[in-house]
Amino acid sequence: MSADGIRVDIDVQYLQQTLAALLEIPSPTGFTDNIVRHVCTELDALGVSYDLTRRGAIRARLPGAQRAGARAIVSHVDTLGAQVKSLKPNGRLELVPIGTWSARFAEGARTTIFSGKGAYRGTILPLKASGHTYGDGVDELPIGWDYVELRVDARAGSVEQLDALGIEIGDIVAIDPLPEFTESGYIVSRHLDNKAGVALMLAALRALLDAPEPPVDVYWLFTIAEEVGHGAAAILVPEIASMVAVDNGTSAPGQNSSEFGVTLSMADMSGPFDYHLTRKLAELCHENDIRMRKDVFRYYRSDSASAIEAGADVRTALATFGVDASHGYERIHMHALRSLAELLTAYALSTVEITRDERETGDLEGFTRQPTDPASSAAPASSRRT
Repeated sequence: MSADGIRVDIDVQYLQQTLAALLEIPSPTGFTDNIVRHVCTELDALGVSYDLTRRGAIRARLPGAQRAGARAIVSHVDTLGAQVKSLKPNGRLELVPIGTWSARFAEGARTTIFSGKGAYRGTILPLKASGHTYGDGVDELPIGWDYVELRVDARAGSVEQLDALGIEIGDIVAIDPLPEFTESGYIVSRHLDNKAGVALMLAALRALLDAPEPPVDVYWLFTIAEEVGHGAAAILVPEIASMVAVDNGTSAPGQNSSEFGVTLSMADMSGPFDYHLTRKLAELCHENDIRMRKDVFRYYRSDSASAIEAGADVRTALATFGVDASHGYERIHMHALRSLAELLTAYALSTVEITRDERETGDLEGFTRQPTDPASSAAPASSRRT
């Protein structure tokens, strides 16, 4: 095994406990203050310094031997959810989704509505919910947000009664995660995207506190609006030269993602990820005996997309844990979370080989190469790594 980027063992019990605690905190996009406070408290307990932006994005720093050419690892604390669109004459609530997810998975969900007068419980139901009333009509109703409504668990049979409760248009609705941790290592829950990513990042950071000093600073970024496309655009600092986004893979027919090991995304709908950084992560998996697959995601954006679109000149990669039924009632396996956390430790400790990336601009000296000769072997390591 190469001495470059040796992985550090992960405390799986800490990872699982951290994930369970995160899942208990409602955090749909736009309602993330409480989970931000929780993550900051955990960073305080670990003794890791951080900066907190006005809106709540977190930028923690693990000091390295030098600051220039720093690395970043990013995941998001916000989840899918819903928002009150209108108060209906029957006392129910019309909803619009927060983030992109199907009303198919909303039907039957238990929820919390956060109003100006406090929180109320409720259930998302199809407009025709009772077979005793509608017969076969319950199965003939189309699927979509126009065909569901939220029943509030309070005396609410009219708009006036909803007004009296303090429920208003725009109130945030959080969807219960209903987590289950099985003895076989599977985790089934809503919102594993991306609370599982946050948990494994914290587990990796905790493991690195007793490891040798990284060659460069490593920033641990936690964003608050990835599900609506904002991502990491506003949290980078000029020292960051490369960024690995941590999020869910798409385990489904036609995809190559797996619920075991690491899945590296080679591209998503925003285009290919950085050639050299992605291949470095693949090499670190091979060198450290971390199970790894590659995949291409067609209907997918991550934290890195917004940063690149905003003009950030950073190398980006996407390292994922395979999720079955993403943006629905999701399932992952602890093996994937542990494997990805191990990869992050190996990456944080690995040698920086594209030293030119310390500078924002320069001439051709030290610039990378990509292999073009079909008869040649793989490109030199210095051209593949960052």
